[in-house]
Amino acid sequence: MSDIELKLADGRSVHAASGTIPKDLLGDGQQIGATGVLAALLDGQIWDLYRPLETGGSLRFITFSDPEGKFVYWHSAAHLMAHAVKELWPESQLAIGPPIADGFYYDIDSAHVFLPEDFAVIEEKMAEIAKRALRLKRRDIKRDEAVALFKKMGENYKLEMIETLEEGLTIYEQGDFVDLCRGPHLDSTSRIKHFKILSVAGAYWRGDEHNKMLQRLYGTAYPTKEQLDEHIRRIEEAKRRDHRKLGRELDLFSFHVEAPGSVFLHPRGVIIWDEIASYWKEKHRQAGYQEIRTPLVLNEELWHRSGHWEHYRENMYFTEVEKQMYALKPMNCPGHLLVYQSRQVSYRELPLKFCELGIVHRYEKSGVLHGMFRVRVFTQDDAHIFVTPEQIEEETAKVVQFIFEMYRDFGFEDFRIELSTRPPKRVGADEIWDKAELALENALKRLQVKYQLNPGEGAFYGPKIDFHIHASIYSGIPGVIIDEPEPIIGSKKT
Repeated sequence: MSDIELKLADGRSVHAASGTIPKDLLGDGQQIGATGVLAALLDGQIWDLYRPLETGGSLRFITFSDPEGKFVYWHSAAHLMAHAVKELWPESQLAIGPPIADGFYYDIDSAHVFLPEDFAVIEEKMAEIAKRALRLKRRDIKRDEAVALFKKMGENYKLEMIETLEEGLTIYEQGDFVDLCRGPHLDSTSRIKHFKILSVAGAYWRGDEHNKMLQRLYGTAYPTKEQLDEHIRRIEEAKRRDHRKLGRELDLFSFHVEAPGSVFLHPRGVIIWDEIASYWKEKHRQAGYQEIRTPLVLNEELWHRSGHWEHYRENMYFTEVEKQMYALKPMNCPGHLLVYQSRQVSYRELPLKFCELGIVHRYEKSGVLHGMFRVRVFTQDDAHIFVTPEQIEEETAKVVQFIFEMYRDFGFEDFRIELSTRPPKRVGADEIWDKAELALENALKRLQVKYQLNPGEGAFYGPKIDFHIHASIYSGIPGVIIDEPEPIIGSKKT
């Protein structure tokens, strides 16, 4: 058996036999447990404590205070909840059950309709299973064996998932409960100490309204009762401050079935809107932007030319007028380019900055619409800056500083930044993508901005710097704010 070299978090390098498990490399004072070590990171990849190490690399142990530790804890809690549901209602079929911001969910197909009064029953069964201290065992499995296993279990959704997955399938077992899963997980059900089922909602299988509606059980779990209690307290506070509730009570805005995913601003809401718009206009004037306005409806041919037809048409609305096809704009980009091309621009005028509070329409499935956070029509704080290649880095840095300034004017201090690079489906030559990505990366480094790399998540037309901001009280409460934080204000583009 060959040796592998591992660099530990304390700076030490150790040699171990291939097949050694991370648990055996715990240092003095490092204990496995709900408030202790939950898993390991091997070169940034989360690794089960009992999963053999076949290669060397940088190894460090993670706890619940680490984002990766929360991922593992909530992922295992999702399995615990599914295990409890299967024992209580054996005919239930399981779909998917991932960790999400501040908790987890599991989509379940069951003849039993889950009601709030079932939550305590499920929690009691979860506690019972946790006390059994069942080891979560990871096992590689071949496709034909997986098909036979889940067919015997009657898990049709797992069988459908297997059809779309490549080789390298893995399952996790805890007692007689088996799930198709990549992991990683805790070592034992006993690590999951305090949990609560929060809500139930409908969810289409694979997010497609043509598929069956499943029941999505949301929950959360924490290592200590105090942490769980604080989470619940924040949920209640967030419910009290839910923007949909406040909008109704303060007579600011409303929503109507006649226009799903659209906000109706009331007189008081318009006052707030106008004040924000006045602030926005002045800030942009000071920063050298020129405001323009472009039409809502443009000829379909333009969207073919811009690439939106090929890459974005499933998210667009179309209409026919005088035997000509038109589209409601989902983005302002093509309109801004038409304005730029309307006259000859000298290089001496660059950078040329156009901005617009542009109304855009984007199709979202009805099941994901959520107040003002997930809509089908919204006004985008948008801008396009026309530059020479040599100006990209400088202007990008200015835009980032401008966004910082505006966010902080509104009290947003808690945000994270991602550099999203070229997706598989894109337009443009790789050499252009290379230059653009390097310019954005250099701008962030120049400003000493901390960011995460988000490979493959750029727009089809270019890389992005994404700003993710959090709600003031809570951002991960199902049915209260949003499941996962998303950018609320559109990024400016260069």
